Amino acid sequence: MLNSETIASPRLKQLYNTLKSASSGAIDAFWSEIAATSTPLIEPLPDAEDRSLVTFLWRDKGDAADVRLISLITGLQNNELQRIPDTDIWFRSEIVDRDIRATYQFHPISKASPPSPSRPFDSHIHDPLNPNTYTFEKDDEDPEGFELIRSVLTMPDAPLQPFNTSAPLDSHGSLRMHRLKSTVLENERRVWIYTPHGYDPEVKAGYPLLVVLDGTAFARMSPLCAILDNLIAAGQIPPVIAIMPCSLSMTIRFQELLLNDQFNAFLVQELMPWAHSSLHVSRDPDHVVMVGASAGGLAAAYAAFEHPDTFGNVLSLSGAFGFSPGFLSPDWQGEHEWLTRRIARSDRRSVRFYLSVGRLETQSLLDPRGGPNLVVANRHLRTILEIKGYDHWLHEFPGGHDMISWQGVLPHGLVKLLGG
Repeated sequence: MLNSETIASPRLKQLYNTLKSASSGAIDAFWSEIAATSTPLIEPLPDAEDRSLVTFLWRDKGDAADVRLISLITGLQNNELQRIPDTDIWFRSEIVDRDIRATYQFHPISKASPPSPSRPFDSHIHDPLNPNTYTFEKDDEDPEGFELIRSVLTMPDAPLQPFNTSAPLDSHGSLRMHRLKSTVLENERRVWIYTPHGYDPEVKAGYPLLVVLDGTAFARMSPLCAILDNLIAAGQIPPVIAIMPCSLSMTIRFQELLLNDQFNAFLVQELMPWAHSSLHVSRDPDHVVMVGASAGGLAAAYAAFEHPDTFGNVLSLSGAFGFSPGFLSPDWQGEHEWLTRRIARSDRRSVRFYLSVGRLETQSLLDPRGGPNLVVANRHLRTILEIKGYDHWLHEFPGGHDMISWQGVLPHGLVKLLGG
């Protein structure tokens, strides 16, 4: 039962006690204060310098029967907000590390119209009182595409992301798009091409090459090009070229990226020969980096492990290493962590791995049939790589399963694999 003792937030506790005395205008004054300072509330915790109390706030006039917080900060269970009785104030308080950067949404469940179980995202809403948002734009060429706007919580000690802002004009590379037909996959896709400032196809050595999966997301909805511009301008990495094949739809994405040998054949037999004939890129696998996030991180690692003579480096962002072939089939009965087991059973190959996973990702991509969470799966792979003698890194970053975290990790991985 809600009372002054069960409210953790000092500011809400003060408001609750004020309302008990029937103070006129206290609620409107509270919302005016919140509108001026933005949400969530971040308040200190006694004797906890590395953590703060974060209170998420939702204003509702009475249409909601329930309100949930959609975030890895809470996970998918026990994420309900409470309501101060006879007010429009819903809230939830969480203890959060002061270096976290994470996204969140609200899910208000209407009394009149419950959400559709087939499209739950339609009912998820960003925080109108928080101006800091990340927008995943709708891809008009993706028949399953949709716009997703998530609010961003940036804690006071969250790591800076200095390479994400636009570089000076005299450092800008260029971005263009090419359409590539695949005989192997029997489809056609966009491939986004980044070339660095001053790109010269006549230089003696070919440029290092990044192959970035989920290309449209990275080319158009992330600051990858700015990151490359800035890293190159700062001398942190050499000038590089990036080719970014898009995923055609979410359905096709999972078919192609979950340990698919046909997709590997497309990469090796079609994408790379096209890159070699169209761009002045290195053929040395030590200078080729496979980059992917989530299922793309798994696909990047699988492609490099199976074809180390083509791809010598892996940069995995929250790689889904718990997955296995046929994983999405309802009657799947295979082993979790299939690629990790394969690497453990095979001779060492000439590939370097930069793995990353968010500290909040104990709730990411959980399989109801069991298996490890994303943090554990990445740690398992790290252990196997260490035992087998691979050059490898594991970066456990203070964030979750989203681009606002990955855009901060990308520079670290690129410098480790290509710099110096």
